[in-house]
Amino acid sequence: MPIDRLAHLRGQRYNRPEPGSYKSYQGFSLNPVWVIIAVNLIVFIAAVISGKVYITYGDVPVAVTYKLNYYLGLTPAALGERPWTIVTNMFAHAGFGHIFGNMIVLFFFGRFLAMLVGQNRFLWVYFGGGILGNIIFILWGLWQQPFSMAVGASGAVYALAGALVVMMPRLRVYLYFIVPMPLWVVVIVFFVLWSFIPGLNIAWQAHIGGLIAGLIAGYFFRRQQRYYYIR
Repeated sequence: MPIDRLAHLRGQRYNRPEPGSYKSYQGFSLNPVWVIIAVNLIVFIAAVISGKVYITYGDVPVAVTYKLNYYLGLTPAALGERPWTIVTNMFAHAGFGHIFGNMIVLFFFGRFLAMLVGQNRFLWVYFGGGILGNIIFILWGLWQQPFSMAVGASGAVYALAGALVVMMPRLRVYLYFIVPMPLWVVVIVFFVLWSFIPGLNIAWQAHIGGLIAGLIAGYFFRRQQRYYYIR
């Protein structure tokens, strides 16, 4: 989902990145976005190599997943046994299409947000959104579906989109690399509504939690931008 790189120069106000925090939006540099993408890819390759397994909890059948995802995926009923999964599930994915979509959005939105607010704040938004999404998934799961499993970086990625849509709602992005449209349309139609399509087995709780975290972060970032602009 490419971003119009000049959009932020056309009537947009934004805070200058932290000195030395982001070398170049266009060029390659070793930054958190690349590291997160690399870790996700390594984990996915390892999961594919591990093979698939049919998971049950007691006599309750759950799903077929990669063996590695059993130890990394977040299951509300098993959180006491595997507490690390509230973080590790953000690096595990259910299939190629799942990881491809998340990493494409992370690549474009993550680099752009890091350019605007700096790497440290980007990391807070990414992991804060992912963890908040997981907490909401756990709370809902303990009430409705305690044996369901959530994997993927979608909650964290939705947080990036939420922050950007508050800061720059008219930012032009190219859906599927072809169709130009403002970011707010993409977030509402293709992020929010897509999360509730029946039959896709989507952890919408994590999506909404991540989006909420991003919206809150974007609100504070935008307030700081205005402060820097008028002082």
